[in-house]
Amino acid sequence: MAYDVISADGHIDLIWLPPDLFTSQASGQMKDRMPFVVDGEKGPKWISKNGGEFGLMNGMGSAGREYVPGQIARSDRMAETGLYDDGKKGIRRLTDPELRIKDQDRDGVRGEVLYGILGASQRLNDPEAAAEMMTIYNDWLADFCDAAPHRFAGIAPLPNKNVPAAVAEIERVAKRGAVKGIEIANSHDMLPLYHPDWDPLWAAANEAKLPVHVHTIGTPKIDTTGFAPLQQRQAFAVQLTGFQMGMSRVLMEVIYGGILEKYTDVKLVIGESGIGWIPYVLEHMDLEWEEQFKDLTLTMKPSEYWHRQCRATYQSDNVGLKLIDELGEDNVIVMWGSELPHLVGVWPDLQVFVDREVGYLPETTRRKVICENAAKLYGFPLQ
Repeated sequence: MAYDVISADGHIDLIWLPPDLFTSQASGQMKDRMPFVVDGEKGPKWISKNGGEFGLMNGMGSAGREYVPGQIARSDRMAETGLYDDGKKGIRRLTDPELRIKDQDRDGVRGEVLYGILGASQRLNDPEAAAEMMTIYNDWLADFCDAAPHRFAGIAPLPNKNVPAAVAEIERVAKRGAVKGIEIANSHDMLPLYHPDWDPLWAAANEAKLPVHVHTIGTPKIDTTGFAPLQQRQAFAVQLTGFQMGMSRVLMEVIYGGILEKYTDVKLVIGESGIGWIPYVLEHMDLEWEEQFKDLTLTMKPSEYWHRQCRATYQSDNVGLKLIDELGEDNVIVMWGSELPHLVGVWPDLQVFVDREVGYLPETTRRKVICENAAKLYGFPLQ
């Protein structure tokens, strides 16, 4: 088939999965600790017995919110396609391979990279159960991708509080095949990625040759208890607008930490990170390295590791595209993502965004950004 656009950042959210997936597949002692669906005031909702709340079944966005017309423009556009109405009827368009392909076809997307359930696994607030939950999901994901391997590249989520379990899962999914990458659960309280406790994970990823993904979760939220409504909105505006900025920490930890120096087969993908800030950070990493950090275990400038082993995805970033020469269009992959079905995305208006964002770029550069670079990393056949 002809690949015109590949979305390097799509999502499978727990709320759109089969309602009995985890309880039916969990081992005996874990069944009571898995997420499941019960009737709620506003319809069926996902919960866990320890008080976890995951949102309405087939609800809006990653958190399964109730769709209210007129509140969010992007959700209104999604609603126009019948997505939420179908969800209420039990038609899981986002987790049925055939239906998901139809929704991507309407937007001209021919391949899609799928991030998973890490946010939900952390809301479970049960690390042991979360590890089994991810294993169950990764088996489901492999079957989902096997249904159309030329259309889907699944990213297998990994726990971040249990490195031995994460290593075992890397080895398991690599042996099983089907998935095209792994994702570390990003959280504000996890150990820095250069900490020695992570070494077995990096070694396993290097051996498996599966790209390692870290998806943005934003900057830490501000406790607005006692704030007036206006100040609460101001705090939310600051947090939401700076959502991508937190990924600079991930990039600096991996490069300064010597991980890419030691593990040359590791490819790092920072998801939904935006790209406009990256040249600034790389320039200052190089400056600081030259000035005072040459004692770190690096044999070349920090920016050179970016060019050799790092990737980033974005949805809308006009400033970043103006810096494409700094980022690099050949050995550095700047991958576009539609973010289906999240509200920060562009579905179902991809073609409008592509024309507006990259229409002015030279044809060869444009094709790399929206198609070829992702195809190369994830193995989508271009011919």
